[in-house]
Amino acid sequence: MNNATTLLSRRQLDLVRIVWMLVTLVLALMTIFPLLWMLTISFKSQAEVFQPTFWPKAPSLKNFVYVLTEVPFLRYLFNSFVVSAAVTIIALWFHSMAGYALARLRFPGREAIFLAIFSTFLVSLPVIIVPLFIVVRSMGMLNSYAGLIVPAIFNAFGIFLLRQYYLALPRELEEAAIVDGASYWRIYWSVILPLSRPIIASLAILFFLANWNSFLWPLTATSDQSLWVVQVGIASFRSQYASSWNYIMAASTIVAAPMLLVFIVFQKQIMESIKTSGLK
Repeated sequence: MNNATTLLSRRQLDLVRIVWMLVTLVLALMTIFPLLWMLTISFKSQAEVFQPTFWPKAPSLKNFVYVLTEVPFLRYLFNSFVVSAAVTIIALWFHSMAGYALARLRFPGREAIFLAIFSTFLVSLPVIIVPLFIVVRSMGMLNSYAGLIVPAIFNAFGIFLLRQYYLALPRELEEAAIVDGASYWRIYWSVILPLSRPIIASLAILFFLANWNSFLWPLTATSDQSLWVVQVGIASFRSQYASSWNYIMAASTIVAAPMLLVFIVFQKQIMESIKTSGLK
């Protein structure tokens, strides 16, 4: 009887595993299919785009050549890279200092400051975009790299994640440094930052991806085409090439390819950063 019950339980577990595998497979296909559709259309001619065929009959690189030569798309790529890299480097520098101060230093109002920073999670960009635009305009930063970079530096998520990470570090390391006569700056630079490399690497990937895909603020802050980022450039394709989806998909593939590569290569660090956010 016990053997029969055990065998039945194993069969039920196997059935549950199979069901979950099928569900996972369906979800994976639903996620991958739009990317594959975008990729196949980018190799099709304009006449083939709306034909009921998945694979192009005569794959061609003409769409990519057109996007990279007839449109200032390389300039858009350069702008996106400059903005994303600058925001990532500057933000991580300030966020790591803020996270260290909020996690380790004792000063009046520390918890209130952290709660004020954390509360910005509740405010989305569309809510503050008008006052943000007015502030940036009054500072003379519209249609400039500064206007694209400076407002994007502050990110409560980065400060929160680094604070959580620093709270989990053993205090004995700092106490030993203090005994040796190290200042708070020396502790931050020589002890905390070297230990922060895994979380900083994870945040760097997330920040770069987020700013590479940024659209609303770059669209609002720039009217000069030479300062457009790739997302704004692709949006402009919708008006210039409304019926030429092959060009739009080719541009989208060029933009998505490096980000997909970054995610595939660094997915372990990205998952680690998500798990780290739960540390106390």
